Amino acid sequence: MYSKGENLWNFLYFTGYLTKESEYFKGKYIFLKVRVPNIEVMTIYENTITNWMKNVIQGEDFHDLYRAMEEGNAQKMTDILNGQLFRTISFYDNAENFYHGFLTGILSQSENYLVKSNRESGNGRSDIMVRSPSLRGRSFVLELKVSDSIDNLENDAKKALQQICDEKYMEELRAEGYRKIDCYGISFFRKDCEVRFGRGATVTNIQ
Repeated sequence: MYSKGENLWNFLYFTGYLTKESEYFKGKYIFLKVRVPNIEVMTIYENTITNWMKNVIQGEDFHDLYRAMEEGNAQKMTDILNGQLFRTISFYDNAENFYHGFLTGILSQSENYLVKSNRESGNGRSDIMVRSPSLRGRSFVLELKVSDSIDNLENDAKKALQQICDEKYMEELRAEGYRKIDCYGISFFRKDCEVRFGRGATVTNIQ
């Protein structure tokens, strides 16, 4: 599996972690279109990916990232995350769950914040919420998108931030009693990302 990527896909298929949806011929070779068979296997994938990302970034110092997030410095966040993407993400690991695990793992390194991933719930909430244990502290809503080209990064980050406004993702934090809520829309394309900031998720404050 380590020597050739195709071996990993074959292993997952023959062990039942992927199932065949269709097949086609290209020359003398047979190619399969596969899918994840059920929600239980999907959960295994998501948890495994998140743990991989946590192991990769464990021990890194992300104080500069947290500080940039607290200051609303979207450009600084972009620079730091791009550096991490360059070192940790393969060009082929560009599915949305990889980026979600990547970012959740980074943010979970802080001892000052609690990180909640809403990706698996599918209940109309934001992708990630970061909050201080104290209601008097800071809280953040993050929405992620994967762009289909490098040219769409900026626009997709703005769309992610707009989605926070339109879907009222902040209301859960407000209902809990948080008042200092900032929001970030983040888009990814391969080893690049773009971050946009909105204080209180008002579109007039998008940076």
